[in-house]
Amino acid sequence: MTAKTVKETITWKQLISFFLPLGLSATLVTLSHVIINSTLARADNPELVIASYAIPLSLLGLTERPVVLLRQACSALVRDRVSFRAMGAVSSYVFAAIILLGLILCYTPVGKWVFLYFFGVEREMLAATLSVYRILMYVSIFSGLRCLFHGIIIFNMRTKWLTIGMGVRIVAMYFLSLYFITTGNVSSGRVGAIIFLVGMVIEAIVAIWEGTSLLKHTIPEKAPNHPIETKKQIFSFYKPLLYSSVIAVIIGPSINAMLGKTTHIHLAISSFAIAGSLTQLVMSFFSYIHQIVLNFYRKDTKRVKKFILILSFIPGTLIAILAYTPLGPWFMTHVMGVNAELRQASLSAMRVFMIMTIVFPWLDYMNGIIMLRGQTKIMVFSQSANAIITVLTLFVAIATVPNWNGVIGALAQSVGMLAELLVVTYVLKRTTEVAQPSLS
Repeated sequence: MTAKTVKETITWKQLISFFLPLGLSATLVTLSHVIINSTLARADNPELVIASYAIPLSLLGLTERPVVLLRQACSALVRDRVSFRAMGAVSSYVFAAIILLGLILCYTPVGKWVFLYFFGVEREMLAATLSVYRILMYVSIFSGLRCLFHGIIIFNMRTKWLTIGMGVRIVAMYFLSLYFITTGNVSSGRVGAIIFLVGMVIEAIVAIWEGTSLLKHTIPEKAPNHPIETKKQIFSFYKPLLYSSVIAVIIGPSINAMLGKTTHIHLAISSFAIAGSLTQLVMSFFSYIHQIVLNFYRKDTKRVKKFILILSFIPGTLIAILAYTPLGPWFMTHVMGVNAELRQASLSAMRVFMIMTIVFPWLDYMNGIIMLRGQTKIMVFSQSANAIITVLTLFVAIATVPNWNGVIGALAQSVGMLAELLVVTYVLKRTTEVAQPSLS
């Protein structure tokens, strides 16, 4: 594909065969974490072991954000080997920064301060927590490598390789988990970190193998009329994505902090976590809608809009089934082991999360158009609106209805995402494609 994309008719089969493997791979990520937590639960002191793994994992979630964005950037910008070399150069800077940050956190007093005072780790657990992060820090590098080559794979319509890579990763993690369990070596959170790292390395190898093959045999040295050739062009697209993700980081901690001011603190935090985890599990399958836009929108706009319209009803419907039918209470009771009080509070929060499940598909669709046009600066403003409205909603709700407990978190997160969608929609209507060079 070149900058001047030729209009063509896209079939439903093409859209489904492209999207389904992406959705499955995103959903399987949740399964990989279930394998790790189930393994660590076999330890002699499971609470301490799981905590020593969970805390550095949450820090990894923050430091990994910059490399995950390489998938969107590569998918949107790389069309030939010239643009890939520019993308590779930018990626190397990102990897170097991540490694440097990781070394600082692992081997200087900065890391101790972060874990002690930001995450509230007890001093007795500090050494164990740091030892886990010294393994997890390398996960970011291999995650970045897989995301870089995922961008190539996705644009070349080879999305089944994301599912294959994720499937191989799951199998490897499962057998490694069995090894640790059968040998009785589940003694620290390092076991979880090792399983996660091995799984990520394997997924990265599969992505690199397929991506390299495409570079050698399918992708041209220089695509006609494709404007992306330099690192500067890549950075102009990537930096706003990075800034918006940094802004998004404050949303989660803000919600958890404010839930600590509700009437029933532990019930609020727990119910929000349970409802949020189920909602994210459902939404994860639809987290690649922007890739449909990047790869098909200019070819067949009408068919893409119809496909997104159909997809947009599914996550809300699934959450409604869990929240308003006996299936949700049954699942929480028999699968998750939730007691009656927590179950009811979680269901209440999940019913409010329906707002977010309705908004999310359209927000991801709009973000896809933003990336397609190369107008990623818009995302800084829209994400800022999300953060501001989320925090304002938290303050207002805590001041007026603190007895809503976990519902407050669900409401704030949902309203914040709605504000983000409204800003994106408004700005896109005020701008035209003529104002930005086409990047697809």
